[in-house]
Amino acid sequence: MGNLTTEQIEQLAEHCENAELNAYEITKITDDFPQMTYEDAFDIQWQIRRRKEQRGHKIVGMKMGLTSWAKMAQMGVEQPCYGFLADYFSVPDGGEIKHDELIHPKIEAELAFVTKAPLKGPGVHIGDVLRATDFVMPAVEVIDSRYKDFKFDLKSVIADNSSSTRFVSGGTMKDPSELDLKNIGVVLEVNGEVKQVGAGAAVLGHPASSVAMLANMLGERGEEIPAGTFIMIGAITAAVAVNKGDSFTVRYQDLGTVSGKFV
Repeated sequence: MGNLTTEQIEQLAEHCENAELNAYEITKITDDFPQMTYEDAFDIQWQIRRRKEQRGHKIVGMKMGLTSWAKMAQMGVEQPCYGFLADYFSVPDGGEIKHDELIHPKIEAELAFVTKAPLKGPGVHIGDVLRATDFVMPAVEVIDSRYKDFKFDLKSVIADNSSSTRFVSGGTMKDPSELDLKNIGVVLEVNGEVKQVGAGAAVLGHPASSVAMLANMLGERGEEIPAGTFIMIGAITAAVAVNKGDSFTVRYQDLGTVSGKFV
């Protein structure tokens, strides 16, 4: 159950969204609202989503965060978190990302699943996800927590739309049956230098597990993943901080590359 009033949720949604829109740091909101529950945190995120839709923005997908067992253990959390992707978060492959619009961005190599059938929890498993997937493609997520020094707890990060800000998708699209999703390799380079390598199994043991978990978490709110949804599954590699002027390229086994530049 939630402990915050509707008014507090609306105020916190405005507070977190303004930090995103105007690129300034805030302190984690659980400092001021220690009584806040996970339900409150998701209520704040959904309110931010509504605020964007009311201003005419389209929600173009979903993302999962904190999807590695190591990251969950490090943060002391039992489950990952999700966020939504707004239309203006999308950057074309090879495109430019304005560093000044962000606070302290980092990039992560991910995969995206695009669905062809709806998925509704509870009880969604990997088999359901693979059957409902139209194709898989590479995606690079730019994360940018609005919290000072990237310090937060799980409730605060959920309320901050799970640090979502920009994403670049591209490369090659393939049917999941054509890919060894568990062992697919990725190499993340910044300015031509290899910074991170990883494999699909870093995400909950199998990338499709992340989508199943998203469907089940949304199911708890009576929501579903509609057909045609673009879903980023969470980081295959550790996040790498980027500066103005940095170029990045991520190479995916059997799926081509995704690149971009911070200007």
